[in-house]
Amino acid sequence: MTSIASQTCTATEEAEIQQWLTTSDRLKSSASSSDEQTSILDTLNNHLASRTTLLGSKPSKADVAIYESLSPAVAKWSAEERSGEKGHPHIVRHLDFVQNSTLFGLALADGQKFAVDQDDVRYVKPPIDAKAEKERLKKEKAAAAAAAAAAPASGEQNKDASLVDRTKEKVKETVDAIKDATAAGGAKAGKQRKEKAPKQQKAPAAAAAAATLSPCLIDLRVGHILKAVNHPDADSLYVSTIAMGDPAGSSEDYVEYEGQVCRTVCSGLNGLIPLAQMQGRKVVVVCNLKPVKMRGIKSCAMVLAASPKPKPSSEGAEAEGGGGAHDDKGPVELVAPPEGARAGERVFFEGWAGQPEAVLNPKKKIWETFQPGFTTTDSLDVVFDAAVVPQLGKTDVGRLVTESGGVCTVQTLKGAAVR
Repeated sequence: MTSIASQTCTATEEAEIQQWLTTSDRLKSSASSSDEQTSILDTLNNHLASRTTLLGSKPSKADVAIYESLSPAVAKWSAEERSGEKGHPHIVRHLDFVQNSTLFGLALADGQKFAVDQDDVRYVKPPIDAKAEKERLKKEKAAAAAAAAAAPASGEQNKDASLVDRTKEKVKETVDAIKDATAAGGAKAGKQRKEKAPKQQKAPAAAAAAATLSPCLIDLRVGHILKAVNHPDADSLYVSTIAMGDPAGSSEDYVEYEGQVCRTVCSGLNGLIPLAQMQGRKVVVVCNLKPVKMRGIKSCAMVLAASPKPKPSSEGAEAEGGGGAHDDKGPVELVAPPEGARAGERVFFEGWAGQPEAVLNPKKKIWETFQPGFTTTDSLDVVFDAAVVPQLGKTDVGRLVTESGGVCTVQTLKGAAVR
């Protein structure tokens, strides 16, 4: 392990270092709530559980920054806070390594270091009994199989009982019909047989109403970029970790970061927007495009950005879930939600509020139909111009607003394409 001075870092590592420096600033900020501080500490402790340094084994200035932010507080922690069942032992171990190792170049005197009692460990996670765990899983599997077998059996019994009841009823109807026919037979004898009246044809069932064509079918929300790094295998892509209000357990593709449920999003903005400007900012995201893999990383949403409208000879809209690639070399600006908008807040165009679809069906081309109407005005508001979508038969222009009433904007681009 070499010292910080002689280290060289990849672009991905530099981006991760920048993210930890941001976390360090948040730890020092008095504006952070107690719950937020606890969430950050829990995330940091879990991150360090299997790592020597923040980057894994490579020392960096991020380790020093975290040490400088936390060491005054850790020095005052009780033994329970350091190594108890709900403590943060991995943070203590990491900070102790930073203050004593020459790799980080701190050169602290003994009086400047906080004391760590290596023998005062209040809680040790009990080891798992492999045999007992295997037996428990076996019982759970057997119980699940029994429950699955019981359900069809119950269904068959109900089916048999229902069949008997229907048979009895049919026999009764047949007997009654024979009695009625016998009683009426004498009275009808000799009379001219009446012709049966022609059956009236039933009117065809009305076709099911189609879903109303509207841009509200696109699930737009406020997103909070918690981390953004360069894609390891694609020079034009960023990989962002974005919180957008998803509930816990809603998808196995989502991850937890800094105590929030997040989606991984690939965006074709590398080289168009500086990586530093992607960190910690609020954006507008398209949440119900079908997830796609982009160079080995699954992208589960798309970040909205504005750029000059393509020339008429340019090809059409990008593919579903295409990561927001901008083919032109002109300026690109992220769509900004209003100040104070919260992550997960619904965003929609005025006059087009409604319920979005869970996942857009790529065959229906919903995104491709409405995206050409997404543009910006001379006042830099993001709007939907219905006249661009002839299927709607309207000419309304509605601003992109949040549920709380704020308007989404861009910085300088007028009459731009938003995608």
